[in-house]
Amino acid sequence: MNSFSLEGKVALVTGASYGIGFAIASAYAAAGAKIAFNDINQELVDRGLSAYREVGIKAHGYVADVTDEQQVADLVAKIEQDLGTIDILVNNAGIIKRIPMLDMSVEDFRKVIDVDLNGPFIVSRAVIPGMIKKGHGKIINLCSMMSELGRETVSAYAAAKGGLKMLTRNICSEFGEANIQCNAIGPGYIATPQTAPLREKQPDGSRHPFDQFIIAKTPAARWGSTEDLQGPAVFLASDASNFVNGHVLYVDGGILAYLGKQPQ
Repeated sequence: MNSFSLEGKVALVTGASYGIGFAIASAYAAAGAKIAFNDINQELVDRGLSAYREVGIKAHGYVADVTDEQQVADLVAKIEQDLGTIDILVNNAGIIKRIPMLDMSVEDFRKVIDVDLNGPFIVSRAVIPGMIKKGHGKIINLCSMMSELGRETVSAYAAAKGGLKMLTRNICSEFGEANIQCNAIGPGYIATPQTAPLREKQPDGSRHPFDQFIIAKTPAARWGSTEDLQGPAVFLASDASNFVNGHVLYVDGGILAYLGKQPQ
């Protein structure tokens, strides 16, 4: 089981003040890694630092915008100074704008692409030279089922995540010989504070319509938890996955394998 250890590794998880990024960083800390994270402003970084302290994790938080090349370069340099060369990068920072395509402005579309696709490119490009020099590295991109499926109101998000899937494969292709493995995790529908309104009981005690839809489409018949992502994230960051490269691991309760229930 030593191949699953992250003892002494330096992990950068972007946008990890809360939610999925926080859960992944917490799992890495439990596996022995030193944790660095960033967020877009000091308020979110402080919120994250407090949350890590509450669970007994010593994390290093930094303010940086993943779409800004200079800020990312400064972030990577500061982490290297404080903790050492980054061994593990998780490109978790992302946004979604649920707007019908004909109502979506080009500005909003570009913003989603910038954060969800250009951001992982910029951060990956900044850490790869250090990984090459060190002789190994792990990059994990947070894709989505929208890397494979379309749905109304998420045209920009689906386009970005589809692009991120192909960026994952290209980083694998370009840097596999340097002993860098780039894979992705594709979460299904995960119960987080952001999705809580979609799971609230209706006044008559029934499930929210979207909650009913997700339960019916998921063979596991439940929403995922952030804890469901921790094992896969540790696996892809550890030596246990040294010959796994360019892969998207969907953690979705079986949604992508399931056509749906036959009408009665």
